Amino acid sequence: MSLPLVVFDLDGTLVDTAPDLVASLNHAVTQAGIEPVTYADLTHLVGHGARAMIERTFALRGRTIAEEELTWQMKEFVDFYHGSMPGESLLYPGLIEALDRLQDAGLKLAVCTNKPEMLAKRLLEGLGLLGRFAAISGGDTFTVRKPHADHLLSTVSNAGGMAERAVMVGDSLNDVLVARNASVPSIVVPFGYSDVPIESLLPDRIIGHFDELTPDLVETVLSRKPK
Repeated sequence: MSLPLVVFDLDGTLVDTAPDLVASLNHAVTQAGIEPVTYADLTHLVGHGARAMIERTFALRGRTIAEEELTWQMKEFVDFYHGSMPGESLLYPGLIEALDRLQDAGLKLAVCTNKPEMLAKRLLEGLGLLGRFAAISGGDTFTVRKPHADHLLSTVSNAGGMAERAVMVGDSLNDVLVARNASVPSIVVPFGYSDVPIESLLPDRIIGHFDELTPDLVETVLSRKPK
């Protein structure tokens, strides 16, 4: 039997990126005369991409945004975010030790995120994690993105894994749905960017800290049929 592949979401799962995402957002929108927002204004949109956050910010301030202006806003956001990486983004407690445990046991690791691939790789490189992953796929790597099953399945394939021996680790509905759509079990963390209680997402397992992410847990989750 082949060793498992553990696929991670990025924002809100591996890395707390909220401070830098909000800073990049405010850099963009203030140039359009929009009052800055806080993380509390956008909790459920952090990790869903620049477009969603920009549109929501304009709506919060009672402004509509045309497609042409949105394109310009997204460029300002991405340029600022890319130039400031890794900024104040931090790895979640226990992550490095968890990755070490999995890799020491021979498990492969991958990343499946809706963040653009270039930004995902730049962030992981800045945090010293890039070389740990057999594959890194972003929201623009394929023609589909989470929660479409093929985003996860193609990531698994690129990492040299098999879907029946893969586990998805994430923090939000998109991660649970992509796992469910791909018939892959899911493990969810509670410290990310979900806008609903993670218990309501019905993942296969919830872990409160990365100390709980072990090779034995991965095998246990794989032995159960995904919900």
